[in-house]
Amino acid sequence: MAVQSTLPKPQDSLRSAILRLLRTFTRQSKRARLVATVALTLAIISSGWAGHRLLKRRSEDKAQGRRLLRRNSGLRGKDGSRTIFVPYRNSTAKVVIYPTKPTSFDAHRRLFLNPPRAAGLSDSQPALQVPPPNTKPGLNIAFLHQFLSLLSIMIPHWNSKESGLLLSQGVFLLLRTYLSLVVTRLDGEIVRDLVAGNGRAFLWGVAKWCGIGGFASYTNAAIKFLQSKVSIAFRTRLTRYIHDLYLNDNLNYYKVLNLDGGIGQGVDQYICNDLTLFTNSAASLYSSIGKPLVDLCVFNYQLFRSLGPLGCTGLLANYIITATALRRLSPPFGKLKAVEARREGDFRLLHSKLITNAEEVAFYGGADIEKVFLDASFKDLTTWMEGIYRLKIRYNVLEDFVVKYSWSAFGYLITSLPVFLPDWSGQANIPEPAFPSSAPSPNPQHTRMQSFITNKRLMLSLADAGSRMMYSLKDLSELAGHTSRVYSLISTLHRVHANAYAPPRHTSPEQFSLSDVHGTVQKGYDGIRLENCPLIAPASLHQLPGSPLTDPLTFTLPAGAHTLISGPNGSGKSSIARVVAGLWPTYRGLVSRPRRIGADGIMFLPQRPYLSIGTLRDQVIYPHSEIDMRESGRGDRDLMRVLEAVRLGYLPDREGGWDARREWKDVLSGGEKQRMAFARLVYHEPRFAVIDEGTSAVSSDVEGLLYETCKERGVTVVVISTRIGFKRYCDWNLTLGLEGDEGDDDDKDEYDSEAEEEEEEPLLPAWSFDRIGTAEERVGVEREVQALREKLGRVEEWRRRREEIERELSRVWVAGEEQELPPPGYLKEEGVREGG
Repeated sequence: MAVQSTLPKPQDSLRSAILRLLRTFTRQSKRARLVATVALTLAIISSGWAGHRLLKRRSEDKAQGRRLLRRNSGLRGKDGSRTIFVPYRNSTAKVVIYPTKPTSFDAHRRLFLNPPRAAGLSDSQPALQVPPPNTKPGLNIAFLHQFLSLLSIMIPHWNSKESGLLLSQGVFLLLRTYLSLVVTRLDGEIVRDLVAGNGRAFLWGVAKWCGIGGFASYTNAAIKFLQSKVSIAFRTRLTRYIHDLYLNDNLNYYKVLNLDGGIGQGVDQYICNDLTLFTNSAASLYSSIGKPLVDLCVFNYQLFRSLGPLGCTGLLANYIITATALRRLSPPFGKLKAVEARREGDFRLLHSKLITNAEEVAFYGGADIEKVFLDASFKDLTTWMEGIYRLKIRYNVLEDFVVKYSWSAFGYLITSLPVFLPDWSGQANIPEPAFPSSAPSPNPQHTRMQSFITNKRLMLSLADAGSRMMYSLKDLSELAGHTSRVYSLISTLHRVHANAYAPPRHTSPEQFSLSDVHGTVQKGYDGIRLENCPLIAPASLHQLPGSPLTDPLTFTLPAGAHTLISGPNGSGKSSIARVVAGLWPTYRGLVSRPRRIGADGIMFLPQRPYLSIGTLRDQVIYPHSEIDMRESGRGDRDLMRVLEAVRLGYLPDREGGWDARREWKDVLSGGEKQRMAFARLVYHEPRFAVIDEGTSAVSSDVEGLLYETCKERGVTVVVISTRIGFKRYCDWNLTLGLEGDEGDDDDKDEYDSEAEEEEEEPLLPAWSFDRIGTAEERVGVEREVQALREKLGRVEEWRRRREEIERELSRVWVAGEEQELPPPGYLKEEGVREGG
């Protein structure tokens, strides 16, 4: 008779636990029960209230996120962080951006500007390009240093988000290796049961195969998902780091393009394309190298147990020989990829220039010549890519034959050792498994089949791991090319940020190069002052010398001294604005200016008005954001008064309100763009405003209104223009491009042979700084008019002199003869025709 189970059922256990809890509660005193009841009630009320507050806060955050997203705004934290809201599905997602600390830049600068000499990047010349142009991208010490330097940015500390993602990916990679071993053993068992005709065991093996296959599929998908997450995390770290180094108060975004010249004009190619390729390759490196290494160790150990030391030694020798051969025969994919990326950037740059200047090209009708430039650049790119593909075809044929077929044939030889040479394979020392006396003894052929299938499966997995290692060599070469590009970008940004332009050792810098900057910039001065400051146009490369434009300038503009800077084209008028703004270096002398850009400081209006992306509100308050506007206590009503002051009060109604988003550079006309620039002046109310041809598309009446509005609001205007009519708005006139003392004409006609032999330096154009409306200015104007009259009176004399020179030049003498060669017949006919 069967014994009835006395184990409690789960329902009985739960019921008894509740009853015990109730009995314990009823045994307590009345006061204790009251306190417990009150505590339970308070816990329920507080949890409900906390849940209500949490839901209310989430709804408020969503509403705030939608509002700030619509206004293209965000929140600023006390630690300098910025909270922005981005669209996510049907709602918004909050993103907190923390700025890179200056100490991080200082710590990384030695990695990018002073690499160890063993890396072969410094070239013992700190002023040269890092890495130097002669450093070829490839699998060498230089690549290792570059990659580790970038890795210190991508993974800043051990408890970062990226470390957690890599750890999770490593767990899944190990799990996949373990599942591969399980599948390998299960494969041998299924084949053994199939050959033995054991149907029940065979079906159970198939069921286990399906279960393990589902779990393995999830593991593979998780590995790919984590790899993409690691790639995005790496790109986020590098992009924010580069943006903090690229866009700051040091104006690196301007200097890296127009002063340094280390990476050319394709910064967008580096940040958008090369950075993406690098992070994708770096993220896949962990799984493409780490996983095969683990597989090689685990599978080699398993094969060592089944094949013995001879088979394992043969496999290791095969891997070393084939890896060395493929490494020697591999083309320099890193260098090829770096050149391809540079030519991609050149081709993209031509398209960017065409998009930016489409209107000018259309007016000139330059579509044909632009097409020639684009076709030539694209042909250059495709020719290079076709050369790479031809190299890849030859290498892939060799690689596929070695990895897939030669390794498979060698694997069959190795797996045959337990069959033909059991004493050499280590199978002789493995004891036979013990079976119960009632169980039938397994067939030796079935056991041999199971061993062969298991070893074959291990060999295939091992060959797959080895092939992935071989393919990883090519991926590493391409990664070296992408690493060199990104490393060059960050090195150049660090050099510009730190102004690290020291000349090479034992050499003197080129005059007026970036290594020869000895001027002083004073910020915090209530005015604009230049003392013995020459205007030097920098060269396109930081090692080359600049070009002087005029004599050293010395003048002071205090508050209220409205000034006109005039002169012919190319005389250096806009160069003064660049020097004062800090775009160009102060090579010599002193430059003093207000400290701030904007309110109570100084502002600059360039020749081409810039309209940013965003709302209409953003166009008026640029470079402020809505956060800055709200913090300054201003609202949309104040912005409306600003637009009315510059005759743009109709824009909010016409465009659909302050939150309207348009492509403003196409929506606004030329005059509206320039008036929008003056609206920014009226909004910020700086003490000084440098306006470079700011009203060329504005009518004369509105032009006067704009300048008078600025002067009424206490803005000292410095106008840069070739039109003398601006003198009515200014008090002082700085004239550039004046000619020096030419002397008397009689002295010029005299020829001095000794003076011809002497080489004198060309005189730079002079300048003058005079007050407008004084008696000296009137005398100077009269003197200039008198000089023009004298020159007009000598026009006939100059015409006769020109005719004499032309007659002398038209005479031809034959060598060895005294007679003059007569003119050709067609000249005589033209002379007769003109005389007739």
